[in-house]
Amino acid sequence: MSILSDHLAAARRSAGMTQAELAKRADVKRSTITGIETGAVDPAVDTVLSISRALGVEPLLVPKWLRSEVIGFIRSGGKIIGQPPGVGAPLSVVDELLKTRKEP
Repeated sequence: MSILSDHLAAARRSAGMTQAELAKRADVKRSTITGIETGAVDPAVDTVLSISRALGVEPLLVPKWLRSEVIGFIRSGGKIIGQPPGVGAPLSVVDELLKTRKEP
């Protein structure tokens, strides 16, 4: 399994969609979704973009050398190292973005 296959399956389940529903929304074959999720299919970029739009997510290309730092940042909720905890702490980057986010 690849990083893409793991994330696709998790995003699909989180959205409460079956493979067939996602395939229909993304205008791809169900076998394409199955193939990507099992790691048997290496999808074209336009297929990844179609699936992403159907899931309501934005793909993010990250260089391999920066991947662990980005994952750590995301898992921390967007907090920077050394940021004080507690109620008086400044908002994390993620909290700031959520505060200004407009629902589609």
